[in-house]
Amino acid sequence: MKKILVTGCNGQLGRAINKVYQQEEVEFINTDVVEGEGIRALDITKVEEVLALVRETRPDVIINCAAHTNVDKCEEQWDLAYQINAIGARNLSIGAADVGAKLMHVSTDYVFAGDGSRPYTEFDDVAPNSAYGKTKLEGERFVQQFADKYFIIRTAWLYGDGKNFAKTMLRLAETHDKVSVVSDQFGSPTSAMELARMIHVLEPTENYGLYHGTCEGSCSWAVFASEVFRLAGKDTEVEYITTEEYQRRNPASAKRPAYSVLDNYMLRLTSDYRMADWKEAIAEYMKEM
Repeated sequence: MKKILVTGCNGQLGRAINKVYQQEEVEFINTDVVEGEGIRALDITKVEEVLALVRETRPDVIINCAAHTNVDKCEEQWDLAYQINAIGARNLSIGAADVGAKLMHVSTDYVFAGDGSRPYTEFDDVAPNSAYGKTKLEGERFVQQFADKYFIIRTAWLYGDGKNFAKTMLRLAETHDKVSVVSDQFGSPTSAMELARMIHVLEPTENYGLYHGTCEGSCSWAVFASEVFRLAGKDTEVEYITTEEYQRRNPASAKRPAYSVLDNYMLRLTSDYRMADWKEAIAEYMKEM
């Protein structure tokens, strides 16, 4: 039976991966920072812990969903962000190579500067502007340096079973007639279930390398919020504001990419699988929620 070790199993993607694989004969080794029912505690920032666990369990695949994803907090907590996003990825790469496992590592659109006007391919130059983006890029580089068999999958604007933008908007709609949302940042809202399905397709193959994995199409945060309200039957008004206005209201916020739409170029070239359109994916999510 195939063994899959998942880090960050309590997060949105970790939960989606468990759900996508539930009909298969797979033994999951679910890990997170805190031990729980069916969950083993694992601190990915400590290479000794990682090596001890992978040598004990000998997984065929390691799927790394663990990350410090609070973009603003990463600016204040550089060392912690680097330990989790970069050193953690390095340690899992060392562990995967040690037992001959495949490593599937999730990265981000924030590795790009976000000043382009067309979707970024896997081969475009990276130039992160935030601590989050910089530490995630270092994680990618460590994977490429230390793992033998790896998939790096950059995703964006992820939402699923957990705290996310869609749920935040719906919570605000309960007490506000109008919400202000940035309208000059563009990306591709991506369902954790859609990303988990992509991982499920790639994982059995040997098409190793760097991939982009986002839902098709793109929009601004304001348009995304409007679609969430429409699907939920909410009359809440969306006030379109600029990034400049948002930063005036929230001066501690980290710099976000203005345009970080990703092109799933490698996925198109190496498989017949296609991610769902972002509107289809959010409709599925809202229906299930």
